[in-house]
Amino acid sequence: MTTNSTERFGNRADDYVKYRPGYPPAVIHYLKDQFNLDPDKKIADIGAGTGISTAIFLDAGCAVWAVEPNREMRGKLTGLVNLYPKLTVVDATAERTTLPDNTVDVIVAGQAFHWFDVEKSKTEFIRILKPDGLVVLIWNERNTKTPFEIDYEDLIIKYGKDYLKIDHRNISDRDIEKFYFPQTCRIKIFDNYQSFDYDGLKGRLMSSSYMPVNGESGYEEMITGLEKLFAKYNRNGCIRINYDTKVFAGPFK
Repeated sequence: MTTNSTERFGNRADDYVKYRPGYPPAVIHYLKDQFNLDPDKKIADIGAGTGISTAIFLDAGCAVWAVEPNREMRGKLTGLVNLYPKLTVVDATAERTTLPDNTVDVIVAGQAFHWFDVEKSKTEFIRILKPDGLVVLIWNERNTKTPFEIDYEDLIIKYGKDYLKIDHRNISDRDIEKFYFPQTCRIKIFDNYQSFDYDGLKGRLMSSSYMPVNGESGYEEMITGLEKLFAKYNRNGCIRINYDTKVFAGPFK
């Protein structure tokens, strides 16, 4: 299993596209109302992955540079180019985006910031942003409140190889405030959810880079555990996973 953050999702791209949650439309409405997001803004989506976050800004009419170092994930992005003429896919990292100086209105990182080198990416963000530029960090944070969600979390902890080490929840709100300093950011939380049949739930589990794949130690036991969870908690053949979609947004200098 690779520990390189630019490579670790290489064998998960298909599941990531199919089973990872999107972002509520309310996120774009919030950014429009509170931060004057409009179609004239140039967006850099850093760590764009398969384009889940990229698409919501393209749908809002913005031009987007989607910066993604992973070849397989970037391949999914490239498939969107014919649908979105204002999309440019860039093979680069958060620490070295290759984008021109002072050209970006808004930097976005959806489900990605926790993979970045904080100091190097901060320097790079300042370089590519316009003087009045905005940074938006977004996460879908899976809830652990319902009995199913608690047991599902326990399953992930038991079989996830480095889950507790790399979980984005290790980054506190205070850590993010330090990243924005000396500027300040606002935080807004939106409700979000997914509803899955068994195959969908399995795909959601397997979209996570820390879970064992078929043939690896613990895989069969993990799948047996997942089947038991679904049998216990499904309602009319479906399981619901709830999220808090957290949006941090503020100026960056």
